[in-house]
Amino acid sequence: MTEIVFSESAEGSLKWAQTYGKGKWAPSSIGMIGSNLSAAEADEALREAERREQASWEQAVPLGGSPADVFSFPLVHSIGDISEEGIGQKRLETLQKLFGYSSETEGHKTAERICRNAVRDFQTVRTRLTEGGQVRIWYSDQPDEMCGMYWFLAQLEQQRMPAGRIVLVSPEDRNSELCHLGWGAAEPGEWGKHLSSQKNISQEFLTDIACRWKKLQDERAALRAVVDGKLCSVPEDFYDPFIQKELDAQEEMFPETSLMGSVLARHRLGISNEWIFLRIQKMVESGRLSVAAEAPEDMTACHRWLKKM
Repeated sequence: MTEIVFSESAEGSLKWAQTYGKGKWAPSSIGMIGSNLSAAEADEALREAERREQASWEQAVPLGGSPADVFSFPLVHSIGDISEEGIGQKRLETLQKLFGYSSETEGHKTAERICRNAVRDFQTVRTRLTEGGQVRIWYSDQPDEMCGMYWFLAQLEQQRMPAGRIVLVSPEDRNSELCHLGWGAAEPGEWGKHLSSQKNISQEFLTDIACRWKKLQDERAALRAVVDGKLCSVPEDFYDPFIQKELDAQEEMFPETSLMGSVLARHRLGISNEWIFLRIQKMVESGRLSVAAEAPEDMTACHRWLKKM
């Protein structure tokens, strides 16, 4: 079975899930950093952590398979222009913009690596399907994963791949944290528990998803989000009210990381640090915020201090 995910964190977790829970559990090294607990309290905390780890291992359902069967397409299709077919210059430019906030040079390298690997891996998956293999796509209501599923199926439909070899898996509980935050938030022991929700798709479903993706492409929106379980185009400032709510709770002068962390922690938006940073930067450019102190040279740009205007 060829496994498809849409983030590098999900890729790593799924590869571990292939063997997680197989064989007898053995304690691993667990450490504590910056703890103010007494020696007795620290010992009890470590024992409790081991109990949780053992329970997770024993309750897990190993997926099986090989790490070579896992392919990640972290193309962030919820953001930017999606009008082109395949993986082209527009997708590269969107990723460069997203990842460039930390370091323009490193951001561009990361974007180029992701696009290059995605082109290569899609061809590998296509070959496997052509030769009679099956593909299992893991997605959720997290915008990048929902977009990824639409995009991936649209590519397969365009190349006339048989729907009967495609399986979809999404979290069973539509209100769960996992459904909103995506498979990148899944622990290795969680994956196998969702296999009961996997479903084969029909040719009609494949065609329908491809048509919906084409409609989203034609709308040429800057952003896509999942609203009431439906993937749709939304304006660029769609998430700004959530940022503004957390901004109102900040002091007059504050570290940008504090605002970004609050947005991610208090709202199940499933969006990235990079997008929040870009929206905050828009607030700086419009004069709603000013930069009180730039980030240290050895840290990313989001470690600056901002001031309300």
